Amino acid sequence: MQAFPVMRQGFGQRTQKPVQFVLGGGTYEELARWRDTLIDHVRENNPRLMALESNYNETQPQLRVEIDYERAASLGVTVMEIGRTLEVLLGGRNVTRYVDDGEEYDVILEGDRGSQNSPRALDNIQVRSARTGELIPLASLVTLSDFAGASTLNRFDRIRAITIEANLADGYPLGEALTYLEEAAAELLPEEAQTNVAGASRDFRQASGATAFLLILGALVVFLVLAAQFESLIHPLVIMLTVPLAMSGALLALLLSGQSLNIYSQVGLVLLIGLAAKNGILIVEFANQLRDEGQAFRTALIEASVTRLRPILMTAVTTMAGAIPLIISTGPGAESRLVIGTVIMAGVGSATLFTLFVVPVAYDLLARHTGSPGAVKRQLEEEIANAPSD
Repeated sequence: MQAFPVMRQGFGQRTQKPVQFVLGGGTYEELARWRDTLIDHVRENNPRLMALESNYNETQPQLRVEIDYERAASLGVTVMEIGRTLEVLLGGRNVTRYVDDGEEYDVILEGDRGSQNSPRALDNIQVRSARTGELIPLASLVTLSDFAGASTLNRFDRIRAITIEANLADGYPLGEALTYLEEAAAELLPEEAQTNVAGASRDFRQASGATAFLLILGALVVFLVLAAQFESLIHPLVIMLTVPLAMSGALLALLLSGQSLNIYSQVGLVLLIGLAAKNGILIVEFANQLRDEGQAFRTALIEASVTRLRPILMTAVTTMAGAIPLIISTGPGAESRLVIGTVIMAGVGSATLFTLFVVPVAYDLLARHTGSPGAVKRQLEEEIANAPSD
């Protein structure tokens, strides 16, 4: 359940499709066959991938020059001479440079463009024999054939590549589409075929990995801050147990409402780490204070849970109420506000519900044999007070 926003392009620019699946590893002819195999399979089995196309389109009329190597060798014409002649007359060759008035200019040798209007112009080209020095018609050494080729030959990560592009049907996650293409390519294509992603699909993959790292880093920072405050590793662990439960509630709300995990919901999940930990802090901190006053462990825990119930509910209700305008707002940007509001409301609600049950039980099981943050201070004060005076 993930999606990635694609920025709209300005007028005159080609809008990239969200699915950018790259095939690489062979010659362009092999890549074209692999592309056709994969596209035909997708069209037959997955209608949710729409408007399939590639950036390798054989629509450019071209001529293939096939050299008769035996005849060329018998007449003393080398393949290099044939290639260099075609390069000069049909393209152009930089032969030298000259300097005039302090400026350097390239000298390019090329054929007359006016005599190259048709493929038959190749019949007028002649090459010189290295053996006899005579001019020999090129048409007697080569065979011309028409074919349709691609106007551009693309590479990806320095290898020959063809990129397959597609649009997604409504409700079809980009991550699921990429996984489907990778599995289909592994099943249908030979082992030497390489796959990768580009464009919006590459950004999506990178953002997905960054999301997990961001959430883990946020939870770790909160845990370390709480550990420093409570002077314990057990108490922060009890508090942080509500964070995954709160995120589960937020993700469930996104799923039930038909929304996606995008950049806005990721912001909401990061905010939820602190909001979910707040309720556990109220219970654990007050229980520690009661234990510092000398109350028994179970009595302090029960009184802290009962006493802090009202503050927990009040802060939860006000936080959830603050998210309502985000959910019901309209106009430009309403979609992004809706996602953040849904995450906050559902996450805080589930965190509050689970806090009332999970935190007291976890505190009773894990923190029974731990001291409160003030225990060390009281012990030092008692030892100083009971120490014999000089």
